[in-house]
Amino acid sequence: MALSYQAMLAAVPVVLKAGNVPNIVGEAGIGKSALVAEVATRLHAKLFTTVVSLAEKGDLAIPIPPLTSESFIETADYGRLADVQFGYAHTLIEIIRYAETHPQQPIIWFLDEFNRGTQAVQSELMNLVLQRTINTLTLPDQVQLMLAENPDASMRGFETSTYGVVASDAAIKDRTVRLVLTSDADDWLQWAAQTNPTTGQPNIHPLVQQFISEDVTRLNQADAVDDLVATPRAWERVSTNLTALADLPTATQAMIALDVFQGDVGTDLGLAFEQFLEQQAIHLTPQQLYTSEPQGAVVPAALLTQFQAMSEPQKSTVLRSCLQLTTTYPLTVDAHAGRFLQLLQTLGQDGQFSLVQQLGQNRDLLKQLYTANIAQQSPYVTALYQYLQQVASWSNQ
Repeated sequence: MALSYQAMLAAVPVVLKAGNVPNIVGEAGIGKSALVAEVATRLHAKLFTTVVSLAEKGDLAIPIPPLTSESFIETADYGRLADVQFGYAHTLIEIIRYAETHPQQPIIWFLDEFNRGTQAVQSELMNLVLQRTINTLTLPDQVQLMLAENPDASMRGFETSTYGVVASDAAIKDRTVRLVLTSDADDWLQWAAQTNPTTGQPNIHPLVQQFISEDVTRLNQADAVDDLVATPRAWERVSTNLTALADLPTATQAMIALDVFQGDVGTDLGLAFEQFLEQQAIHLTPQQLYTSEPQGAVVPAALLTQFQAMSEPQKSTVLRSCLQLTTTYPLTVDAHAGRFLQLLQTLGQDGQFSLVQQLGQNRDLLKQLYTANIAQQSPYVTALYQYLQQVASWSNQ
């Protein structure tokens, strides 16, 4: 039995609350690390991550060489250890220090790629996972452990797996709760459309969302030519690369885009995505919309004509790209606000309302626009804010 990303978000906190150790098993690039980060955020927990595959035997032994007295860390409740700046020892120091200064906050120590570590490394971690102790050190009660593994052929349902892993010790399997994460396209598309709290933009570029939604098998697809596999993580790279490409001149985009996409998801899918972009006929970029001459708050006539000739979905996609670049082209600048308002008003009511809903999820931007509106010092910013308020009211009509 496997769980989708959203189901896993519900299951993992249950396992942690019960005092057990979740062991998340899933293919590479499926979103295990992102899942753990989101769980930590939801639980208001401090997250520490150790990549077990990078560890060497002895990293957890906490050796105490002849150091100065300043190199020894005395804790009030958890023992004495040396601040050795390598391997797990220093991570443990950071965890203990954080626990002492934040005694009420949960802490998650995430042991990623657990079964990619050697058998010796896994054995050294046994006491931490099973007994929560190492030498004289005891983990604080507020520290909870989580593991992540790639599948190995000994696991049911993964008999044909070819990952270079080391099967976990039977004791680890017996003392942890194995939760298999599966890729679910509907689940992923739901996440992709959500607003990232850091950027205020969708997690995944709208064009990538559309491309995957047209054929959901693309989300996880091996390339017939290359040794690459398109995974959710790979499509996230496509999304960020697509946003970065939008800042380049059109000629430069045309020259490098295909190689960039194929480097993310392989020859076949990279080409298919590049052709998909061409079919969208989106040859206008936020850079062109905001910086074309003559400068100012009015869209140049030739550019406006080109924009108006596009279909409604194409215009919406371009303006959504603009909303993803409000740091580069802030709408609190009169010239940008005026042009965005003019282009927004060329859309039908449904398109305008949808865009305003997306913009409304960016609270920082709304606060900035509200402040500018109160100040009444930037007429185009004020006009944009007031028009956004008007469009938002359409939901009540």
